[in-house]
Amino acid sequence: MDNVILWVLVAAIVVFAIVTLLRAITIVRQSDAVIIERLGKYNRTLYGGPHLIVPFIDRPRLRVDLREQVVSFPPQGVITEDNLTVAVDTVVYFTVTDPRAATYEIANYLGAVEQLTITTLRNVVGSLNLEEALVSRDVINAKLMTELDEATGRWGIKVNRVELKAIDPPASLQDAMEKQMRAERDRRAAILTAEGHKQSQILVAEGARQSEILKAEGDKQAQVLRAQGESEAIQTVFSAIHAGAPDDKLLAYQYLQMLPKIAEGEASKLWIIPSELTEALKGISGGFAGGLPGAPRPPRAPRPAPSREADPDVSDALKAAQEAMKAAEEVSSEAEASASQVGGAAGGALPPRPPMDAADAARRSDDQGA
Repeated sequence: MDNVILWVLVAAIVVFAIVTLLRAITIVRQSDAVIIERLGKYNRTLYGGPHLIVPFIDRPRLRVDLREQVVSFPPQGVITEDNLTVAVDTVVYFTVTDPRAATYEIANYLGAVEQLTITTLRNVVGSLNLEEALVSRDVINAKLMTELDEATGRWGIKVNRVELKAIDPPASLQDAMEKQMRAERDRRAAILTAEGHKQSQILVAEGARQSEILKAEGDKQAQVLRAQGESEAIQTVFSAIHAGAPDDKLLAYQYLQMLPKIAEGEASKLWIIPSELTEALKGISGGFAGGLPGAPRPPRAPRPAPSREADPDVSDALKAAQEAMKAAEEVSSEAEASASQVGGAAGGALPPRPPMDAADAARRSDDQGA
């Protein structure tokens, strides 16, 4: 009997020792903090790792999570400055920095943070109208975080961030806002369309202006080149005429050739003969009269005979004069034929002009050479 009692006592002592040892060793996780009370009074705070406490004297009070916590609060009705009720949904990010203060300074820090967020949100949003509240989320978040951090600092809580999840105006107001936004978008679309049409018209006008400028420049260059060509042609013809040394008969013949061209055209009912043409016709008649048989010739002053020893320039001038005389004889024969036709139409033919004798030809060549 005594042995049984002894064994029971030994077993009780062993069990008590094991229980005491287990209660003396406390293991704390890395993300937690444990508040230790000794005889009901705060003793110390244990952080991550194994710790030894005095059994039956020291007692763990509370485990506090040191990680950043995210708390989403249900939508709260807030009245804006223009007396409109909006539902605001908020999210608060905070961290417990002092486990002792979070345990002994506030009974329920989660509920305290929620209520403080709601009251601060109503104060901030109540000072703004609906338009400002909808477009000033960053401002509201900054004010909420500043005020919450200041109020929760003595609780050992650090507010890291405050976000507005949604700001929902009333349904009737949402319809009006949608209509307003639709009208604003239509207005912007109309403005953009008008701007595009304006730009297209400006570009078209600019293109037309550039086209007209280029066309005018082209016409200007063409007229300049055409005038230069006509000037060069006139100078060439004028030089050729002076080089050929035409007489009055040739000019009169050219007048006669231009008369049919002047009379051409259906609208040519009246045309005027210039005085130069009458003078030329007098020259033709005088030429014809000099060629008729029996008509007296005007006396010519005797010219001294050219020297036999002439320089090469004079001989070249004589050759050119002889060639011009041949051309003048051909023109004169054509003029006589035209005059005979004119005389036959008038009732009688003019007698042919006698051929030019050698003396006249020599005198004429001397005149051309002079």
